[in-house]
Amino acid sequence: MKWKRYPEYKDSGIELLGDVPEHWEVAPIRSFARTGYKTFTDGDWIESPYIRDEGIRLIQTGNIGIGSYREQGFRYIDDKTFHELRCTEILPGDVLICRLADPVGRACLAPDLGTRMITSVDVCILKAADDVDPGFVVYAMSGENYLAWMSATCRGGTRDRVSRSMLGSVRVIVPPSNEQKPIAAFLDRETERIDTLIAKKERQIELLQEKRTALISHAVTKGLSPDVKMKDSGIEWLGEIPEHWDVKAIRWIARTVKTGGTPSGAEEMHFDENGFNWYTPSDFHDDVFLAESSRKLSDIGKKEVRIFPAMTVMMIGIGATIGKVSLSREPSSCNQQINAIVCNSQMTPKFLTCFLKIIREYIYCCGKFTTLPIINQEDTKALTITCPPLSEQVVIVSVLDQEAERTNALISKVQISIDKLREYRTALISAAVTGKIDVRKEVA
Repeated sequence: MKWKRYPEYKDSGIELLGDVPEHWEVAPIRSFARTGYKTFTDGDWIESPYIRDEGIRLIQTGNIGIGSYREQGFRYIDDKTFHELRCTEILPGDVLICRLADPVGRACLAPDLGTRMITSVDVCILKAADDVDPGFVVYAMSGENYLAWMSATCRGGTRDRVSRSMLGSVRVIVPPSNEQKPIAAFLDRETERIDTLIAKKERQIELLQEKRTALISHAVTKGLSPDVKMKDSGIEWLGEIPEHWDVKAIRWIARTVKTGGTPSGAEEMHFDENGFNWYTPSDFHDDVFLAESSRKLSDIGKKEVRIFPAMTVMMIGIGATIGKVSLSREPSSCNQQINAIVCNSQMTPKFLTCFLKIIREYIYCCGKFTTLPIINQEDTKALTITCPPLSEQVVIVSVLDQEAERTNALISKVQISIDKLREYRTALISAAVTGKIDVRKEVA
C-alpha cells in the first residue's frame, strides 16, 4: 500500500536520520523518561545463590525481543533479597532496553505476568514521562536504522554492549506527544496483520513438513504399493510390514558400527579450516546429507582419528540431540559423540538414514540415562529396522527424493514470502517512527 508523506520536512542535522517532518524534534532517549529516582536506570545484579523457584520474577536479556517480550526461562528472587539488594521493581508497561547483543539496543514493554518483577543488570529500565507513549518508544527502538546504527557503534570486546549513559545519549526522532499514540496504534494494527499472515504461512510450512515426514514413515515401514500383502512384523511399535520384507537388527546390515574420536589434546596443529571434514553434533540439522563440518582436521589431526567412507550413516549417540542422523557425502570423520554406520550390500545408506530419522523418539527411549542419554555402538547395532529387497530400497529412496525436491520447492516459495513480509514489517516500522510516512489519519 502507498502511504502518504508529511506536507513539509526539515533537515534533522544528523546524517543517519536525514530529513524529518517539519514539526518533529530530535532528542536523546533519556528524555523519554519521567523525572524522578530510578526512572532511567539499569536492572539489578543478581548472582546465582539468590535465585529461587518462586517469588519476584527476574526478567533477563533473553526475554527482550525486538519490540516484543519473549517468555523463556523462569527465575525468581525472594522478598528478603529484593530489599537487601535494593532492587528496582519494574511495572507492566515500563520500557525494557537490552544493552547486549543480539541486537544491542532492542526494546520491549514489560508484560503483566501477574507477579512482581525485576530485571537483570544488562537491561535498562525506562519509565516513560506522562506525555510519552511507551508503545511508540518501543517501536522507535525497533526500527532497522536505529538497530543497525547501534550494532555498528557498539561492536568491540568479546560481546557487543552499550553503556546506559551512551544509550541515554542516543538521539532519535520524536513526534509531538499527541502523534505518538496514533503512530503506535497504527503499527500495532499493521504488524498484527502482518504477523497473522506470517503465522499462517509458517503453519503451511509445518503442514508440508508433517506431510513429508508421514510419507517417509509410510514408505520405509509399509512400502509404496497399497495392494501389497502385509504381515505382522513382531514388533509392537512397527506393526505390519510388507510380507516379502525382513526385519533385522542393524548389526546384520552393517559392515561396521564405530564411534568417532578427537585428536589427542585437540591442539591447534590438529585443525585446518581448509582440511578434512570432522563432524560434531552441532553440524547436524534436519537434512538427509551433512554439509561441510564447522571444524576440519589437518593432516596431523586426520592421522589420529577413524576415517569413514562416503555414504556413512552418522547418528548422534549422546545428549539432547541423541538420535539425530545424517549421511556423509564424502570420506570424513567425526567425534566420539557420534556413531558411524557403514552399510553392507544388503542396505542402501539413504534408506537406513530415512528410517532412522522417523524413529528418533524411539532411539531416545533406547538410550541409557545417567546425566545424559547415551546410545553406544552395541545399542546402535541392536536397533531393529525394516529391510526390503535392495532393488525396492532403491525405488523407495528415488520416490522420496522426488517428493522431497517438490516439497522443498514449495517450502522455499513460502519461506521467501515470509521473508518479504518480515522485511516489509521492519521497513514499515522504520518509516512510521522516522516520519517517512504520515499515518495520523490511518487510525480512528
